[in-house]
Amino acid sequence: MIADLKPYPDYVETGLLWLGQVPKNWRTDRLKNWVTMNARVLPENTDKHYEFNYLDIGSVGTGWLAKRAKRQRFERAPSRARRVLHQGDTIVSTVRPYLKAVLTIEGMTEPLIASTGFAVLTPSVGTQPRFVGYLAQSEPFINQVISESVGIAYPAISETNLGNIAVAIPPPAEQVTIARFLDWANGRLERTIRAKRKVIRLLSEQKQAIVHRAVTRGLSPTVPLKPSDIPWLGDIPQHWEVWLAKYLFHEVDERSIDGSEELLSVSHITGVTPRSQKNITMFKAKSYVGHKLCRPGDLVVNTMWAWAGAFGVSAYSGIVSPSYAVYRPFHLECYNGSYIDGLLRTRPYISNIICRSTGLRSSRLRLYPEEFLRIPIIQPPIKEQQRIVESIDSDTSGLQSTISHLEREIELLREYRTRLVSDVVTGRLDVHDVAAHLPVDTIEPADNDATLDNDELVDDSELNDEEVQV
Repeated sequence: MIADLKPYPDYVETGLLWLGQVPKNWRTDRLKNWVTMNARVLPENTDKHYEFNYLDIGSVGTGWLAKRAKRQRFERAPSRARRVLHQGDTIVSTVRPYLKAVLTIEGMTEPLIASTGFAVLTPSVGTQPRFVGYLAQSEPFINQVISESVGIAYPAISETNLGNIAVAIPPPAEQVTIARFLDWANGRLERTIRAKRKVIRLLSEQKQAIVHRAVTRGLSPTVPLKPSDIPWLGDIPQHWEVWLAKYLFHEVDERSIDGSEELLSVSHITGVTPRSQKNITMFKAKSYVGHKLCRPGDLVVNTMWAWAGAFGVSAYSGIVSPSYAVYRPFHLECYNGSYIDGLLRTRPYISNIICRSTGLRSSRLRLYPEEFLRIPIIQPPIKEQQRIVESIDSDTSGLQSTISHLEREIELLREYRTRLVSDVVTGRLDVHDVAAHLPVDTIEPADNDATLDNDELVDDSELNDEEVQV
């Protein structure tokens, strides 16, 4: 059905660069004249015991609510927790809009408050709330918000500039039709994406089992074993050794003088790689002077996200965030980076990293150097480490190839969904005929269950809005 979509029969020029032509029966207006903005706030005399769920920038992505909305009591809530949300409102990030934090509020059962880092768009009578949400998460609209934002490290758009953005508005009945079609299309696409994610999880578990067996027991099933004296690990080959990390690594803190070195990214999926190879929308700092240096063989750990596997042994020379920890092996000749990387990513080691990390919430756990250096590391002879790595590469290459293929398919589906939403809400495609033939029982909204599957895990400062009033 989606392939049958055609343009509208008649268009008119808007005179606006980002909108261009719109269907003849649509109108254009400023956002502030179409929806009410920031109409409700918590007063300062609110009962100090009043409790609510609180959304900050790190709790929201394009179209979904993460599982990190925080329960708050007014007396302890951040001063920016003031925007009162009602059913049908759409919130748009006005601080760091490149994060694309947009969400339409549905299914509310408890009081919900948003940060002042969001603008709250309340539909007027006759306006379809879900259409407002789809328009606000469309690429053309988000790009306009970004272009109107001011600032380098933490760009933000003022309420005035946001309200002055021009939007194309279909008649009310057409808004309902468009929202109904996009719910259906997104539901189909999301089901396909979920099915592919399920296959990826199964293949990843199979790959992890191969890695776990090889890095903790070696390649020979008949090798004699001995207790590792590590309760959470069990037996290991008799000729292997166990060392605390502090005897294998030492923390280094070397800083860039001019910031000209290659910027490296630390991912829970791909380890340490050049940022230039990533499709990352996060801002780039004005200067990288003072960033930490690392060189090939160094183990780089994102202290905030180590519990999620955000670390890796670098094959590159470059710079990383000053908030990361860089550990250098004492004897590079006794150490295979790929072996250590695989070992630390096994479930027993990740569980131990979580236990050693500290923080007030599970999503804010930090692995400090003194705790990392106490982790016991099993160490086979270096030649055996190399054979283990070669065997793992051979045994998992087919699995990894299939996983990469599925991940690419998911990426293409997401790109297609983004383009479809943008083309429909801006009138590039007419959905009337298709929407009229949709079977009602197959229409479902997109899955709103956010998963931690982004290739780049970001630092704490990237996920929480600052005390910025716009």
